[in-house]
Amino acid sequence: MTTEVDSSRELVTFPCHFEYKAFGPGDEDDRFFAEVQAAVSSVVPVSRQAMRARPSSAGRYQCVSVLVTLHNRAQLDAVYTALRKIDGLKYLL
Repeated sequence: MTTEVDSSRELVTFPCHFEYKAFGPGDEDDRFFAEVQAAVSSVVPVSRQAMRARPSSAGRYQCVSVLVTLHNRAQLDAVYTALRKIDGLKYLL
């Protein structure tokens, strides 16, 4: 038995708050953090207060979380596209 999914139905209702999580190198100069902020800011405004970084237990990696307000699906996709261009990105949620 096959079921069809209605592609016109969104899993996310806009406008909404959305959190991105980018995993990358745990650098001492905050380069990765700054690159994540620049990538997200290229699509939607983001303040430093809407971001946080959490290092891995060994400090080799970090997770940078960014909370933004999105108004449409195009913004959601554009932020993911911008984040994927960051050198050193290991994982993206």
